[in-house]
Amino acid sequence: MGMAETLEYIHSVKWQGSKPGLERTGELLKALGSPEKQLKFVHVAGTNGKGSTSACIATVLEKAGYKTGLYISPYVLRFNERIQVNGKHITDDELEQVTNEMRPFADAMEDAPTEFELITALAIRYFLIKGCDIVVLEVGLGGRLDSTNVIPTPEIAVITAIGYDHVKELGPTLNDIAREKAGIIKSDGDVLIYGGDHGVENVFEHAASEHGARLYKADFTRITKQEFSLEKIKIDIEPYGELMLPLVGAYQPKNATVAVTALEILREKGYDISDADIITGIASVKWPGRFEVLGHKPIFILDGAHNPQGMEATAESLRCHFSDRKIIFIIGVMADKDVDSMLVNIVPLAEAFIAVKPDNIRAMCSRDLAKKMKQHEVQIFDCGTITKGVIKAFEIAGKQGIVCALGSLFFSAEIRRAHGEIMHELLPD
Repeated sequence: MGMAETLEYIHSVKWQGSKPGLERTGELLKALGSPEKQLKFVHVAGTNGKGSTSACIATVLEKAGYKTGLYISPYVLRFNERIQVNGKHITDDELEQVTNEMRPFADAMEDAPTEFELITALAIRYFLIKGCDIVVLEVGLGGRLDSTNVIPTPEIAVITAIGYDHVKELGPTLNDIAREKAGIIKSDGDVLIYGGDHGVENVFEHAASEHGARLYKADFTRITKQEFSLEKIKIDIEPYGELMLPLVGAYQPKNATVAVTALEILREKGYDISDADIITGIASVKWPGRFEVLGHKPIFILDGAHNPQGMEATAESLRCHFSDRKIIFIIGVMADKDVDSMLVNIVPLAEAFIAVKPDNIRAMCSRDLAKKMKQHEVQIFDCGTITKGVIKAFEIAGKQGIVCALGSLFFSAEIRRAHGEIMHELLPD
């Protein structure tokens, strides 16, 4: 298969849908030689921050000299981003090769795997082929029944901030959601939690006790200084002194602290990670689409917030960087999102809302989104496509305004493309 045929096969309708359980992933991996049993993992779950935390951990491990795999979802620009080794995406040729190897086994399964299960098995097989020393494996949804949970006890399980998202699948309360995330805690393992909510912490404490696992909690009092700009954040995390973090969301110092704590636990287990590795790794981490500044005239921010807690974090970041200035929001969401709860956090900051529809079968149409926005006393524009939405945002903002595009990581590539095209027209070669 060529690359187009490979992606067509991976995204084929026969793999579509969500079917809880680990049996299909386990069956497919067994057919591939059980690569998950020959690798070491850092397993990362959580509602918000798991991608940024995973990127920080993987970058530092690479700086420490370990060949490090990173498995993430969704991607921002290209599918290949989902599977990385030492920061390099799987190549088209490699993706074709591993897919061809896996295809006869997947096709022969009586109970067909889902797309995510297929990709998870493919990624784990690839990490073994590449000879990874350790793999940072980000959970797709939940934890207990997520296909990544087929792995044996990881070197460390990390659970980032817990919030309300995917409540249909995970449960209506924070404790329900936490119980699903706690499913990645395994026998005699180490688990690090973000903490925050007393009930959620009790859930994790109970799960750790039940499995004989050692529980750690991130200590955010270690952050003694924070200095924000649109290029980087200067943070002091004891005992490392000043760290430069290129991720500029106001929530990123806490994510970085979780990552640093996880790395310290790995160091206690025998991993050769120096203070210098932590400092240089944190300074060089890249994580697109999360409070990412695409331009300055106007200031144009791309953020993947897609649930109420994510929107609250974005609002905090906007207040941190821009004080009382008003923001033009471009918003596109999936149809299953709680739009009212998401908007409440950003309405006080809004100069205008621009409703768009991401190019995704699960996306809410812009007309329906605009209707939900109308209860708020803010200017609303139903622009339909993302390109038209970005054009309208430039028109309203001029060179001095602030635009923030948010609501889903699924529209990041389209936003980036439209922004680039408009900037090219404004600033021709």
